[in-house]
Amino acid sequence: MFERVTSRFPRTSASRTRAAVLAAGLGTSVVLGAGVAVAVDSTAASGAAGAVQAQAAAQSKVAEAQAKAVEAQAAKAQKAAEAKKAAAAKAAQAKKAAKAAAKKKAASWIDPVESYKLSASFAQNGGMWAHKHSGQDYAVPTGTPVVAAHGGTVVKAGGNGAGDGPAYGNAVVIKHGNKTYSQYAHLSSVNVKVGQVVKTGQKIALSGNTGNSSGPHLHFEIRSTPNYGSAVDPVKFLRGKGVTV
Repeated sequence: MFERVTSRFPRTSASRTRAAVLAAGLGTSVVLGAGVAVAVDSTAASGAAGAVQAQAAAQSKVAEAQAKAVEAQAAKAQKAAEAKKAAAAKAAQAKKAAKAAAKKKAASWIDPVESYKLSASFAQNGGMWAHKHSGQDYAVPTGTPVVAAHGGTVVKAGGNGAGDGPAYGNAVVIKHGNKTYSQYAHLSSVNVKVGQVVKTGQKIALSGNTGNSSGPHLHFEIRSTPNYGSAVDPVKFLRGKGVTV
């Protein structure tokens, strides 16, 4: 009996030993499995994070490019607006200058004809007139436009020197104020009538060779009255008004 009891103890120890070994092995497997799972999860998370970062970087690059495009478009629009504003200011300035020039011209005196050559001068002696020459002759071809040297009102117009005698041929006299009158003679045609208001530079007649004339030209006088005998030197008068004669 003692032998049987003694022989049972070793079996029990061996069984317990095997159970402990199996438990230990199972625990190790569980631990290893959990470690592998954690490693797999970490790798997947790292890959997902990298993809998110790459996508964010791409989106940031696109947004930056779009922002630059918007800035460039805004700068272009601003530049165009500034150019338009500058052009408008320049146009307004040119318009203002043109208006001022027109106003100045309207208030100034000018030559009665263009592209002329001065011939007989004021107070010059000659056999074509009874006394000294009463005006300045502008040698121009017949039909040259004759314009008002200054704005005013027509007080004489027509043949027979417009009342000053046949020597003047067709003539016009304009009143300018301040006891100043201008006279235009030897005209081929008259384009204004008495009482008509004319502006500086307005066409009033065509030059000719009528009356006591040796060739086509314009006879121009500046007078203190509308009548013959009150003339002053027209070239000196015009130059005093800033006209280049």
